[in-house]
Amino acid sequence: MSARAAARAIDALRRGWPVRVQAADGAVRLMAVEGADAVTLAGFDPGAEADILISAARAQTLKLANQLAAADPDMPVLVARAPWIDVDVATAISDPVLDLASPLKGPFMAKPLSAPSAAKAALRLARLAGILPAYFVMAEGDSEAEVSAADIDAYDDAVHLAIATRARLPVSASETAEIVAFRSPDEPREHVALIVGQRDSSPPVIRLHSECLTGDVLGSLKCDCGPQLHQALHQIADSNWGILLYLRQEGRGIGLVNKLRAYALQDQGFDTVDANVRLGFAIDARDFSVAARMLDLLGVDEVRLLTNNPNKVTGLEAAGIRVAERLPIILPSNPHNERYLATKRDRTGHQL
Repeated sequence: MSARAAARAIDALRRGWPVRVQAADGAVRLMAVEGADAVTLAGFDPGAEADILISAARAQTLKLANQLAAADPDMPVLVARAPWIDVDVATAISDPVLDLASPLKGPFMAKPLSAPSAAKAALRLARLAGILPAYFVMAEGDSEAEVSAADIDAYDDAVHLAIATRARLPVSASETAEIVAFRSPDEPREHVALIVGQRDSSPPVIRLHSECLTGDVLGSLKCDCGPQLHQALHQIADSNWGILLYLRQEGRGIGLVNKLRAYALQDQGFDTVDANVRLGFAIDARDFSVAARMLDLLGVDEVRLLTNNPNKVTGLEAAGIRVAERLPIILPSNPHNERYLATKRDRTGHQL
């Protein structure tokens, strides 16, 4: 079991190179649809025989899966290759954002999976890579990287996360803050903690903040991430002491590009939950064991958690961090994020 094998496979997928995924029931050789073009696909599949592997959630839109299958985000579906399915059609099969602009030709036919566990692992690998969970699939041939299902499961494990460095960082909310960087040898994402105030024996006020480029940096009005970040920093500064954990889990764990695809689907009328599912992702793909590991490395085992999301409480406590109190973040809405906030409240259980 090697998370580094998964990291190599992720790198290969993002470069458009073939990858072989092995599980107990067999293996599949794959090329990500998102990384393919006419030339690379011809090299991977000279006979134009490769079938297409997609998630059941996406397959339901194509009338290839039922609602029960589609409810499992890991469930794979194999679409039989037809002579008229080229890279452009495969892309339209894979990306729901294109449904209105590129009506699908169809009809499509599903095929039995010879190695369903390997196919499930392959979909998980694509999600970890931040690409659409869709592949061209061949049984034989050379691959740039080989990875097992166990390797893929190990990739998200926070156990090897360690403190890389720390430094004083005065910020607008507190001139006495310290920043601590965390790094794992198994994968490239680097998380940081901002410690505010003088540590004492009381449980610190903690905020788990998932990275949001559009909200934190660009001031997007579609979400409340930027205002929540700044409000949290000030609430932490007003307490005895506290820590902001800035987690590299963009788009609730689906990555920046896929988050922007979800935005495009929202412009077509879908809410944030349905947009994620339609893309073939979980409603919330974040792993809060990373935050628990960061707190453990900082010597913190009990917190007052600044959040409206009960799943963060559950996630921390499941990883061994006691949540003494949940503190809400209360902010006004705007015309652009009213539906987003209502969806968080009504469909993902956020509370004030």
